[in-house]
Amino acid sequence: MRPLPRPLRRLGLLALAPVVLWLGGLAVFVVSSLSIRFDPSVPTDAIVVLTGGRLRLETGLHLFTTGSAKKLFISGVNQRVDRDDLLRALGPAAERAACCIVLGREADNTFGNARETASWMHEEGYTSLRLVTSWYHMRRGLLEFGRAMPQVTIAAQPVFAQHLDPERWWSWRGAPLLIIGEYHKYLAAWIRPALNAISPPTAALEKQSPGTAEGGQR
Repeated sequence: MRPLPRPLRRLGLLALAPVVLWLGGLAVFVVSSLSIRFDPSVPTDAIVVLTGGRLRLETGLHLFTTGSAKKLFISGVNQRVDRDDLLRALGPAAERAACCIVLGREADNTFGNARETASWMHEEGYTSLRLVTSWYHMRRGLLEFGRAMPQVTIAAQPVFAQHLDPERWWSWRGAPLLIIGEYHKYLAAWIRPALNAISPPTAALEKQSPGTAEGGQR
């Protein structure tokens, strides 16, 4: 069998390079996410839980009731969820600590979680927090929270599902798709500032629109 001509071989290598880079990035993302560990020695003013599963809420509540922070902030709570019903569902510990549990209802994604939490942290005068979210979501959470609150100390508290062994994450049905989806979201969040820098601001475009510029009709 005759070998492929050199130009075709080069073309094949060029086509393969993005796949190799994507797979390598995915591997680094998974390993680094699984390597994040809880450090109880880091003092924090607040515990912040990102909604997305009961285990996250239970983990945050357990940390709070053991005296790990002054207040517990739950970001991204659905507007239709009743506060009393939520606390009651979490058990007696949540009801006893109701005075120090704050619900944030404005965020509907991780970007919004970070902005909502930053505003609340500023109002409270807090300078440190412990972030509680699923292990596969922690990298994106730390990225967004670090951007929104560069002056705040952020400690990670990754949550692992009870039926999911972190050493064998691929054994869970649907886990590969979940991880790949989160990897893509992390990449999108990572490059967003660069995209925003080359895209014209929406406000500026609105000011220059024909209907409003130079006293035109609105």
